[in-house]
Amino acid sequence: MDLARAFALVVPPERGVGFRAYDGSSVGMDGAEVSLEIKNPRAVQYIAGSPNQLGLSRAYVNGDLEIHGDAYEALRRMFPLPLDHLSVADKARLAREFASFALARPEPPALERRLRGKRHSKGRDAEAIHHHYDVSNRFYAHVLGPSMAYTCAVFPTADASLETAQEEKFDLVCRKLGLRPGMRLLDVGCGWGGMVLHAVKNYGVHAIGVTLSKQQAQWGQQAIEDAGLTDSAQIRFSDYRDVHETGFDAVSSIGLTEHIGRANYHSYFTFLLSRLRPEGRLLNHMITRPDGSEPSHYRRSFINRYVFPDGELSSPGLIISAMNDAGFEIRHDENLREHYALTLARWCANLEANWDTCVAEAGLSTARVWRLYMAASRLGFEINTIQLHQILGVKLGENGRSGIPLRVSGEAWGRMPDA
Repeated sequence: MDLARAFALVVPPERGVGFRAYDGSSVGMDGAEVSLEIKNPRAVQYIAGSPNQLGLSRAYVNGDLEIHGDAYEALRRMFPLPLDHLSVADKARLAREFASFALARPEPPALERRLRGKRHSKGRDAEAIHHHYDVSNRFYAHVLGPSMAYTCAVFPTADASLETAQEEKFDLVCRKLGLRPGMRLLDVGCGWGGMVLHAVKNYGVHAIGVTLSKQQAQWGQQAIEDAGLTDSAQIRFSDYRDVHETGFDAVSSIGLTEHIGRANYHSYFTFLLSRLRPEGRLLNHMITRPDGSEPSHYRRSFINRYVFPDGELSSPGLIISAMNDAGFEIRHDENLREHYALTLARWCANLEANWDTCVAEAGLSTARVWRLYMAASRLGFEINTIQLHQILGVKLGENGRSGIPLRVSGEAWGRMPDA
């Protein structure tokens, strides 16, 4: 069986994806907007040895599999791909035809990571964060744009610019936290300091940001110094567990919970509660699964091996329960799933517009990882395999006082403040 016939057996022609291979076979190439090319036997070995997303990812990262056309469009047409159209005889034939390829077991690409040590220990967490975030600040600048915000933006309108939407995200967090001049803010997993800078500049707070990425900390602290805000803000290269100060008025956790691990939720939220004063608020912004039917992570997934080692996702219900059981009163939850799809579309466009520069800065394999990961994530948010939730909790004060006005969950949080 040539490779094109195998592809046509697995991927129905109505998906509109062309295919060609090094053995000279092809199918569906006439007028194909997107197509896949198997460039050498190693690609088949990767795919046959791990006939799932990991095998395909290995082949793509190494350049043995090429996507011609837009990567997102190719994934949108290909996935999800149930195989119920294949008979038992079809599956048996494919297994026989490609058994020798499956047994070859070539070395995975050099970028593939398997971390050592106790899962979610400080050392292993630092290694995981270093793998993903210490790629290159210049690389991130080309992908993320001037905001250097690497979390879901909030779009006032679908055609709003990425910078406008990132500004609105930070402002939405500030409004939900009820920030006012003179308050103290702790931003855990602060990235390049965007939330810290926005809160200090626009709300007059004193803020500390912490990150396990040395490159992020250096960038963020320099941005604070350039803005003349060193009296009000600082970015620390530190584990959040090493923050000793207490009595904060607010804590923002924007994109850190995914790295904590399901087994550590209680200790995480208990720690954050201990950093707050009575009536202080936590805004927890994180990627979730739609429900609790899946494991928190897949050890052999593309995301775990190449993008976010040790990352774990849970349902919003589980996160809310963990926050509640740690002592927070839950006051509001908002799902921004569609906003993350729009954010990723902008990041994908930035990567493609700056492709040569990004390759020169971080290497071709890293750029290919990012192209695949962001296109797949965009699709995931669109088809609801992943979500993005902002959950607001408060540490109650004496006699159950929350410090939250009677009505704040409607237009007051959905409206940008007047200039």
